[in-house]
Amino acid sequence: MVYAILAAGLLIGMPIAFAILAALIYFMAVGEFPYHIRVVASEMFRGLNSYPLLAIPLFVLAGELMNESGITSRIIAFANVLVGGMRAGLAQVNIWASVIFAGLSGSAVADTSALGRVFIPEMEKHGYDRAYAAALTAASSVIGPIIPPSIPVIIYALIVSGASVPALFLAGVIPGLLLAAFLSAYVALSVKSDRISDAPNLSDQSRRSALFGGILPLLMPVFVVGSILMGVVTPTEAASFAVAYALVIGLFVFRTIRPSALPRIFSEAMRDSSVILIIISVVAAGNWLLTYNRVPNLLTDWVLSNVDGQTVFLLATIAIFLIAGLFLEGIAAMLVLVPILHPIAVSLGIDPVHFGIIVIFNLMIGLITPPMGLCLFVAEGIAGVGMARLTRAILPFFLVEVAVLIVLTFVPETVTFLPRLLGY
Repeated sequence: MVYAILAAGLLIGMPIAFAILAALIYFMAVGEFPYHIRVVASEMFRGLNSYPLLAIPLFVLAGELMNESGITSRIIAFANVLVGGMRAGLAQVNIWASVIFAGLSGSAVADTSALGRVFIPEMEKHGYDRAYAAALTAASSVIGPIIPPSIPVIIYALIVSGASVPALFLAGVIPGLLLAAFLSAYVALSVKSDRISDAPNLSDQSRRSALFGGILPLLMPVFVVGSILMGVVTPTEAASFAVAYALVIGLFVFRTIRPSALPRIFSEAMRDSSVILIIISVVAAGNWLLTYNRVPNLLTDWVLSNVDGQTVFLLATIAIFLIAGLFLEGIAAMLVLVPILHPIAVSLGIDPVHFGIIVIFNLMIGLITPPMGLCLFVAEGIAGVGMARLTRAILPFFLVEVAVLIVLTFVPETVTFLPRLLGY
């Protein structure tokens, strides 16, 4: 009956958090001691009673403020100076603007929304297929939560006791850049240059202006991540610094944020944060039930007795998370599966930082896969090309991202090199 309630909730379009909550409440109401409805409430509160969790709404707010500051055009101009002269230059700018934007928002959905409104119509104007432009924007937005600062990394560190946020931040840099490089290579090979007319070359003065205009936005991730790596601040304190930096930039430097807009910006950040926090609290209650019934222990014992080595386990992990990403929001899937799979990975001798990035990268691919891919929905909402057409257009990009995932999985040095180099 519990599974029926959960399945029914998901089938009718109920948010995953409320579907889990409905199933939990039913189970606790009809179960015997120690099951009780008050356990749901207490475990939900316990799941949120964590100081590091403050980093999530703060980073969301910092992203909202930076978006409102009008930095999107500055980032695009900066990226255009760097890669605009390459083959399929406008598509290349789309990809590398996502790399830069990743250091500001840490959110793939924010990336798709902000950059998609500019790039999708602009790329169509220069001869690119509109569905192709939307697919590329959504696919490159996956870079956002991989390159630091990253909200999924903070959540992963909360799930896994002892996980190092600085180490995970550093571990995401090369995978994010590798994904951008693979997408860039695919675009250069796939786009037929005779069908497109990219923007004309910039003058020297325009180049200098674009480079200087991009400096202040680029300094935010440098200060935020750098202060964490140097041990000056915790991730939560760094998030509050990011908010202060974004406020100063928007209100006093660029002067693009009006004081009257602040209530709206704060309320939007509160709304977006509440979605994440509700999922965390509900899944925390569900995890209590699994732990009480020793499900993680039983599953760990079964896997260790039946799975022959790291390779099989890693392939199984990729399959599990890719399938989960089809139906579950990434954070929910992480909260449900990581407490079960992480101890198994450690038991098999897999580096915890390596495994963490594999999980995060895996689930971020789910943002561009139907039927639950949030970036896919955002891109389609902007492009208006229909989900079927957009799904066909994004398939090659999905395969490129899976190829990068396989490289990261079986070449651990691509993930662990930077953390080890800097002593993490």
